[in-house]
Amino acid sequence: MREKCAVFGITSDSDVFDSIYKGLYSLQHRGQESAGMAVCSKGRIRIHKGMGLVSQVFNSVSLDGKCGIGHVRYSTTGLSEVENAQPLLINYSKGSFAIAHNGQIVNAAELKSTLESRGNVFTTTSDTEVIAHLIVREHIKTDDLVAGIRNAMGYLKGSYSLTLLHGNTLIAVRDPSGVRPLVYGKSGDTHVFASETCALDVLDIDLVRDIKPSEIMTITGSKVRSDIGKAGKVSHCMFEYVYFARPDSILDGKSVYEVRKNLGAVLAKEGKVKADLVIPVPDSGITQAVGYARASNIPFGEGLMKNRYIGRTFILPDQKQRDIGVKVKLNPIRSELAGKDIILVDDSIVRGTTIKKLIHLLKDAGAKKVHVRISCPPLKFPCFYGIDMQSRKEFIAAKKTVEEIRKEIGADSLVYTSIKGLLTAIGLPVTSMCMACLNEDYPLTDPQTKL
Repeated sequence: MREKCAVFGITSDSDVFDSIYKGLYSLQHRGQESAGMAVCSKGRIRIHKGMGLVSQVFNSVSLDGKCGIGHVRYSTTGLSEVENAQPLLINYSKGSFAIAHNGQIVNAAELKSTLESRGNVFTTTSDTEVIAHLIVREHIKTDDLVAGIRNAMGYLKGSYSLTLLHGNTLIAVRDPSGVRPLVYGKSGDTHVFASETCALDVLDIDLVRDIKPSEIMTITGSKVRSDIGKAGKVSHCMFEYVYFARPDSILDGKSVYEVRKNLGAVLAKEGKVKADLVIPVPDSGITQAVGYARASNIPFGEGLMKNRYIGRTFILPDQKQRDIGVKVKLNPIRSELAGKDIILVDDSIVRGTTIKKLIHLLKDAGAKKVHVRISCPPLKFPCFYGIDMQSRKEFIAAKKTVEEIRKEIGADSLVYTSIKGLLTAIGLPVTSMCMACLNEDYPLTDPQTKL
């Protein structure tokens, strides 16, 4: 079970529907298959969710209430259906809560099997429901919701940033390794949790801080409570900085825009080459290309024009849809390319199919040479913590050398950023980063408590 999503939560003295809508809209890049929100009014939680974009799901819909959570989802589990859309509403003997989840529980299948053998009934194929059942189980045992959440965390192996709505109480939870981002913001009587700071910016909410790894943060009215669970090995996902997060977000104290600009500067040093123009693969390579152009003193230009009404091809569910997406998403600007040696900058290469098509487009449009520069080191190993890279056979770099990849994609030269250069650009210590997809050093290996 695997997902790449975004979560949002807000409590205020005024109705929160519009704020949740705007927050989810700003996080749409993290999930485009389904969207949903849960809002509490007069002690009752109401949920609306559906398949599609935020603007489609909430067209002519409104929910009253002053406390709520939201979710956008990109699933790669077998079923992409409304039953798996979030938030999930859980009813049990001690009441009810809604839950939204970004991440992936590695031992979800094992936990689900054990829970089912003890009588639990599941209605979705999402690992989020496994988390919810564990919280219910531990809440009933301890008679305290926060203690129940803390106990449930002891069984979970993997990544999770959660928002929960329990009556008029808003709760945020981040896993002990802090793999997926989660931030807290506040302005006046309004408190917000979100996967990225761009969701705070759209609401004019001041960033207070990141939710700490293993932290359970609870807000009821004006009362804010923080509980810290068992510590883990901090392992922030490097791919959030390279690709997934919006450039205008700040993750764990680091500006994503500055990191990507730094990556471009590192590439200009590590992959120096003579050329007439630096162009990005829009939008994923824009900031890195700006950094490369500035550091190399080679002009920056637009060689590919993007159809702004097409989503991110990497997170489309299957290869056929990704191939179609490339054809309608980008068009070469012939007047900018004709007769020139081009440096094409992008964030990463997974399968190699997209970059190969783009190089072909550029050369058909008149580019003499296309030098490819990639701001992420070669991706070689599966991600088990919430990014759709689950099988080693997907990675072209797992079975080919850089030179073989260059020949396969048709580039005149190919340079990836080094791991050292990546760490320099991010500016966080290697001990606090998850780079398992680069080096197979998986951080979440400690055995979990058995049910």
